[in-house]
Order: sequence, then structure tokens, then C-alpha cells
Amino acid sequence: MVEAVLIDLFSLPANLQNNTQGLLHNTLETIEKCSSIPAPFVYVMCCQRQGSERSGEQESLLPALRDFQRLKKRLEVVHSLTTAAALYTVKQRLDEKDLSIIKVILPTLRKDLMKVYIDHLFTAVYQFEFEDLQVASDGENLQIAEPRSEGQTLPTQDVALIRSEIQMYLESLPSLKGELTILKSSLIPDDTFLHGFTTRTGGISYIPTLSSCNLFSSSKRRDPQVVVKENLRRLANAAGFNPETFHRVKIDHANAVCIMGKTEPDSYDGIVTNQKGVTIAAPGADCIPVLFADPVRKACGAAHSGWKGTLLGVSMATVNAMVSEYGCNVKDILVVLGPSVGPCCYKLPHESAKEFHRIDPKCVRLFDSASPYIDIRRATRILLESGGILPENIQDDSVTDQNQNVTFCTACHPDKFYSHFRDGSNFGTQIGFISIKD
Repeated sequence: MVEAVLIDLFSLPANLQNNTQGLLHNTLETIEKCSSIPAPFVYVMCCQRQGSERSGEQESLLPALRDFQRLKKRLEVVHSLTTAAALYTVKQRLDEKDLSIIKVILPTLRKDLMKVYIDHLFTAVYQFEFEDLQVASDGENLQIAEPRSEGQTLPTQDVALIRSEIQMYLESLPSLKGELTILKSSLIPDDTFLHGFTTRTGGISYIPTLSSCNLFSSSKRRDPQVVVKENLRRLANAAGFNPETFHRVKIDHANAVCIMGKTEPDSYDGIVTNQKGVTIAAPGADCIPVLFADPVRKACGAAHSGWKGTLLGVSMATVNAMVSEYGCNVKDILVVLGPSVGPCCYKLPHESAKEFHRIDPKCVRLFDSASPYIDIRRATRILLESGGILPENIQDDSVTDQNQNVTFCTACHPDKFYSHFRDGSNFGTQIGFISIKD
């Protein structure tokens, strides 16, 4: 069942612009007659002319809206200077109400354009259906435009213009939840490496569980790739790296490692490089983003270590890749564990807990319970030390000076970090990133 209707009056042909009220009245009448109880939410998208008063434009549509009492409280007119701005505003309204099934009523000539905007600003969470705007004048249908042939796409330059318009609009948006904040470790030398762990502030993601500097997009979440890309651009500006040479692991919750410059695996949880100016990163929203730095051989790595990856040894796999590829000495490698779910909050089923108990009984609390508490950080440290990493070359939540701590519990700090454990399936993601300075 359709949950919302979007009526696109943004760019009507010249011969129809004087009949906006009539078009809107007829369309709303059809919606009201055909809709079930309760009626869908209705959003009318219109172009705000440069220099015009928004309220004045809205007033001009009032006569067309007065007859629809059933729709009145569910009806909103959205005026914006660009289609990107108008559609993004509508998306915010949809997300506020958790609506996903949308009918778009629009002139035929706008359909292909609108599909490009939707592809960029929405994810697979949303379902769209399209209906032609029914246009009549003096009892005769007006031909708006010849519809584009099935399978025919917009010219490349038109798509590029739409992308540019969306990017410019997103760049103009204010940062949410305060300034962008980056946590840095004193263990990794500043003169050789650029690095940090992000928090959730300073981006433009507005959905509560994703707000505001979410750095991961998927088909299951409501944050589109263009928003994540804008968040990354802001992070890159603040941190001082090039977002065009940014590489993030392709999570598989296993122990494969990608060597930058060689054939990229389909999925991997570790990544290493000795190339200057290339920024590598690992995400985390409870799983540990782990950073590796060798100031002697000037090489670095990043790994995503959840409970499965920890048991499979992804951190040591990343160390071993640095040793084999770049001739690093394991005793020179520095390792920092970033924000992640702590032993205070994290539980696993008893069968999985047994594996951590085998590493060290201190990795498990309340072992005899159905869901014991697990310390994946301690397990990671033990496995790294067993592999030859010096204890003093590992930074985690065992630091004595809490002012130096970057290994906060993500679940315990909702104002600072995202947490899958805490927030559920529509969670945001922070990252740990590192690069070798030029």
C-alpha cells in the first residue's frame, strides 16, 4: 500500500504553468477518491523562484488545497530553488515518519530526470512507483512531451549536471551535532603518519541512529552514498587527506588482507600499504577499527575486527602482511585499538564465548551464563602479543592515563559513537583511518 504521494510540479512546461492550481486540484481529487483510510501523506514539490517570497508562493496554491479536508493534515507544499533541495526535504519528511513506499506523480518529461535524482538520494529501502500527471485543458489532453523510449537513458551530461546539483546542495548544508571531532593516538608518530578515529559529530546525516557523521552506506540503511561521500569529504578536509585516494576495507568478518597495489580481493577485513598519500580505513560500530604503523619501514595497515574476525586472527594477519610485503620487523609495528564495544556491554551466546575462554578465561565474564560478557579487546591484545607485537606497542583501554584513551566503549557513549549493539539494524558507522605523510 502506498504510504506517501509525491506530486512533482517543479518544472512544468510553459503552457501549463498558469494552470498549476487546476492541475493540483485534479490530482488531489483523484488521490482522495482512490486512497484508503488513512489517506497517504502527500507532498507537493514546487520551484521557488529566485527572490520570491516562499509564503507568497504557498498562498497562491491555497485555493487548490482548501477542498481537501481529509488530506489537509497530511499535505505539505515543499518550495525549493532546486530539485535536489526539494527532494531532499521530502526525504527528510518521509524518514521522520518511517515511510518507504512512495508514488511519484509527475509530467512525463520529468520521469527520467526524477529517476536519476532518486537513484542518488535514496537507497533500496524505498520503493517508488511512477504515474503520469493527468493534464487537461478545455476538456482536451495536452501533450507534454514525447516519452523517452524504454531502455533509453539520459545523456551523460544531464546526469553529470544532476550529480553536481546534488553535491552543491549537500555541501551547503550545516553540520549537525556540533563540530567534526577526530580522536588521535599519541602512540603513532605525527611526523610520519596521518591518522585518527572518527566520532559521530560534524556530518549531515539527520536520521537519529545515523546522525551525523555516518561513514557507511548500504542498501539496508536510509543514508544514501552521496550523503556518506559528503561526510567523508568533510572529514578529509578536517583531517588533511585526499578523499579521492581513500580506501576502506570490504567487510567479510573474516581475516583476508588486501595489499594496496595488488589485485583487490572481493572482500577483506584488513588492508596494508606503503604508498604515500593513500588513506586506508576500517569501519567500526562496536567492532574494533585497528590501526597499524611501522615508522621504521614506513608502512601502515587498518583492520576491522569483530568477534568473528578476532577469533580468526585478522589483526595478526594484517601484521603478517606488513612483514611479508614490506619487510617490517614485528617489534617495530605499533597497534592502536579504536572505539569499540567494551566488556562492560558486549555479550555473546555461550557457544561463541567458549572460543574466547580458550584464548584466556579473563576474556569472558559470567562464563556459566547463557550470554556471557566478552572482552574482544583483551583477546586482540593477547593474540597480537602471541604473534610478537611488543606489549608497550599496543594501545587499548588498558592505558593508565585516560586523557590518552581512544578505546572508548561505543555502546556506553551514545553522544559520541554509533553502536549496532545499542541502536539496532539502522545503525551508523565510524572509522579508523591512517596514511603515510608525503
